[in-house]
Amino acid sequence: MQTLFRRSLVALSITAAMAGAASGTAVAQEGPAKNVILMITDGAGIETFRAASYFRHGALGHEIYDDFDTQLFMATHPLTTAKAPTHSNDGRVTFEPSELWNDDTVDTVYEGNLGNYKGYFAGYDYARADYTDSAAAATALASGQKSYNSAINWSNDDAPLKHIGEYTVESGRALGVVSSVQISHATPAGFLAHNISRNDYTAIGREIVDSGLATVAIGTGHPYFDAAGERIDEPGESNFRFIGGEETYQRLVDGETDYAFIESKDDFESLASGEFDLPKENVLGLVQNIQTLQYNRPGVGAGDLLDTSPSLSTLTGAALNVLNASDDGRDNGFFLMVEGGAVDWAAHANNLPRIIEEQIDFNEAVEAAVDWVESESSWDDTLIIVTTDHGNGLLEGPTSDVEAYSPVVNQGAGALPLVRWHSDTHTRELVPLYAHGAGADYFVDIAEPEEGLAIYEVDEDSRYWIDNTDVFHAGMHAFGLDAD
Repeated sequence: MQTLFRRSLVALSITAAMAGAASGTAVAQEGPAKNVILMITDGAGIETFRAASYFRHGALGHEIYDDFDTQLFMATHPLTTAKAPTHSNDGRVTFEPSELWNDDTVDTVYEGNLGNYKGYFAGYDYARADYTDSAAAATALASGQKSYNSAINWSNDDAPLKHIGEYTVESGRALGVVSSVQISHATPAGFLAHNISRNDYTAIGREIVDSGLATVAIGTGHPYFDAAGERIDEPGESNFRFIGGEETYQRLVDGETDYAFIESKDDFESLASGEFDLPKENVLGLVQNIQTLQYNRPGVGAGDLLDTSPSLSTLTGAALNVLNASDDGRDNGFFLMVEGGAVDWAAHANNLPRIIEEQIDFNEAVEAAVDWVESESSWDDTLIIVTTDHGNGLLEGPTSDVEAYSPVVNQGAGALPLVRWHSDTHTRELVPLYAHGAGADYFVDIAEPEEGLAIYEVDEDSRYWIDNTDVFHAGMHAFGLDAD
């Protein structure tokens, strides 16, 4: 990882930051942060970040998070790969990062959904084993607790887990959640709801609407529009599942919930520009698409975007305006989670043009958040964390079949880089994490060294890793809150 704000990890600590003694541009945290913005590009390994940067800029180091002062890596493994509570430690997943770099050649075959992938190296086999799903990953990020795959803030002992959205609201702050996929999908659900199974979309959607927890929640899952953004005149019952069923949807539209309901691209853009006059302080927005903002449109290539869907950066700006205008957000601050959810969908399909397209859309959303901090807040008041919930596809360079973890090859701006996929599902590789602003030093203080990360040709002060549960604790620390 490249950065313009380079520091020595040895010199950093929370105590030094509090005293203003940290070197470089580390932000001194005099007190709790007012705002925390967590931005998750779902299913992106380090080479996903790089592939998008090469296509967009023709080089690395030009994305806005490349200037963040804290840059390291994160582990993502679940508690267990079971799909329901086990009430025991049987099958508990362990993680040893050094196993990832094992370049002993193997004669294995990984059976994927798209086809079979040769094993090549023992480290690849380790990365492809015992991976998390997005539900367990969201639970770890939101609650600070590892759980089984499919859990939405639900413990392996079969009990609900308190998530940072609840702590946020209890502290007098506002909560916002934005996603490029369905609002009740695993990652957004992790910051809004609780459920024993991520697949119970109807119950999750109903909880999102009826709890009134979030000040603003925006995603897809609109029952009256298909994946191409075309109107459906007579949707089936299943079309309503992402928003809690037809009765819940109708109450939302009729104004019988805590939320003002918006759906058109024009309304989202007006909200982002500050020109939309809301009838209620709280907003729930469903983009006019049942699947994704863009990914699931017809075709497999990039370009020819749907004109019915706003960009993720527009939705981010809209959410920030709502949060900042709310009584709690304006006075006390907020927590906002923004997800580029369809990056993961493109990785499952090994679709290089669209994974780059989705990652760039996410990167532009990060830029919108940074712009907001620098124009409406400050880095003394706000922490931004940029990361992913897990890798997907084990995307590497074209010679990664003979040289372990060889990087994707730059072909210049506007040209697809040269790559090789080694899977079509999630991995437990170490993934990038970037942080900047009030409380970012928390990650530095707790990070563990891992020299094997040198294989990614990152600077020495980025060869450290944390666990995904530490993201919850970093947010709580920034807010000055203690977990129950």
